[in-house]
Amino acid sequence: MAYQTYPAPGPQSGSAEQSRVRPRILPGFGLRGPRREKHVLTVEELGALALPVGDDGVLIGEDVQQQPAVLGLFRPSAYDLVLVGGVWTAQVIALRAAATGARIAVETARGQLWGPMAQAAGGGQPCVTVHQVGRLGPQGASVNSPVLVVRDLGARPPRSRLSAAPWQTTLTLLPYLGPNASRVLNAADLVGLQRVSPQEAELVGRVLSLGPQDVAALPTLGDDMTLWTTRMRRQYVRTIPGQAEQQVLGGPRRMD
Repeated sequence: MAYQTYPAPGPQSGSAEQSRVRPRILPGFGLRGPRREKHVLTVEELGALALPVGDDGVLIGEDVQQQPAVLGLFRPSAYDLVLVGGVWTAQVIALRAAATGARIAVETARGQLWGPMAQAAGGGQPCVTVHQVGRLGPQGASVNSPVLVVRDLGARPPRSRLSAAPWQTTLTLLPYLGPNASRVLNAADLVGLQRVSPQEAELVGRVLSLGPQDVAALPTLGDDMTLWTTRMRRQYVRTIPGQAEQQVLGGPRRMD
């Protein structure tokens, strides 16, 4: 707030009373910024204006309109994903998350599947680490060092020993739906579904409230297709490997 003093109004006089001044409060509008011409486009020029609008995150493929599909993996709160599918898709997501600067910690009994990918990732930097079942300790995730924990522990994964933490996302990989599938799916913030049997599709449809078209489509999905779904939104995504990913992981496949 700016304060200035002005002479009191009235006839000019040399008397002390008339020469008094009183404070007058002026509203403080802050500093006036630089004055520049406004940016104006004609109607004909609007067609050339294109702004990329979407979520920040990891590019996991393209949608049915062949537009980029981006998955916001890391958040200021714990985030849980479940992927009912093949290790190939999980490894593509892990590699692309590592490319954004995240650390990847894999808990698995199939070290022979994850070891080569971990060695190839990061150009020699240990950005992907592979841990035996039950040997994964706290990761120290932070906003500057987010962590993706991949749990590849079969169709009946045990409960994780890791505490939920901000900027730490857990991706649980299920090759198929086991006896405790309902519990795992209900606890997830986001579920990815690749090709499953008709019986599994019916179970998933009941748990996640999928429509008849989605239930019918799940047994027919190609190896590179995934239905990502919450209870509010669904999106089919085709994952297309880049040249480097193709060299490390090979082509898309549902089973390993």
